[in-house]
Amino acid sequence: MEIGARLPFREMAGRRDQKEKCFLRLFPLISGLRSKRAIGRRRPASTLLLARPASPFNIIAIMRILVVEDDSKIASFVVKGLKQSGFAVDHSPDGEQALALAETTPYDAAVVDIMLPKLDGLAVVQQMRERNIRTPVIILSAKASVDDRVKGLQAGSDDYLTKPFAFSELLARIQALIRRSTRAAEPTKLTVGDLTLDLLTREVARGMEKVELQPREFSLLEYLMRNASRTVTKTMILEHVWDYSFDPQTNVVDVLVHRLRAKVDPEKTRLHTIRGVGYALRPA
Repeated sequence: MEIGARLPFREMAGRRDQKEKCFLRLFPLISGLRSKRAIGRRRPASTLLLARPASPFNIIAIMRILVVEDDSKIASFVVKGLKQSGFAVDHSPDGEQALALAETTPYDAAVVDIMLPKLDGLAVVQQMRERNIRTPVIILSAKASVDDRVKGLQAGSDDYLTKPFAFSELLARIQALIRRSTRAAEPTKLTVGDLTLDLLTREVARGMEKVELQPREFSLLEYLMRNASRTVTKTMILEHVWDYSFDPQTNVVDVLVHRLRAKVDPEKTRLHTIRGVGYALRPA
């Protein structure tokens, strides 16, 4: 056929039908990755992705967490922290709604309070297990006695964290639950571009050159490398490297980042400052 010539009407219609059939085959796969609650929302800029089993379309799904907490302040704190850490999060203020969500959405993990309206947290976990819902569960409760912790674990939960708590510890426990449930091995060496960090020997190298770091510098670099290419806030760094006794308004994070950058990124091509937000480590 000559260039620019029109296709016969029947052939054009046939090709259009093929495209429509291809779209209809793809649409259930794509739409199934997003819950009805997520439709229309913008995806957070910092999104943690978990590769699922390979498919012909190479689709990647977001790790989704269910937070079950009736205290609005604690719920807001946990939900905000998890979203900043790259998770998609659903929140339920009562046990009945939580159980309904757990039945209809394949969550990667759930954070469940015990003292809940309508259905308490232990009953939620028990019914999840009775209905063969294998979502990893961490109980978050003010009940701190040994008996309470034993009851929580016997109900079917995978972990138990008492209030008050540090968000960094909650995040680490959630990540550990997900690793165990997906059978993902904990790496012994982290690599970002030409930077390598050995978790066993605690040695750091930039290319072929060894870099000597102080303990807090090492901890900060490890945290940044585990979150490579994602922006981490100053608050997240404060919780990970220090504890709550530090005033978030201090400049200790800036000072530590400046020291680390001078050692691992003298060319200023790896450790980036995201103004008004935090920092991101990217391959040079």
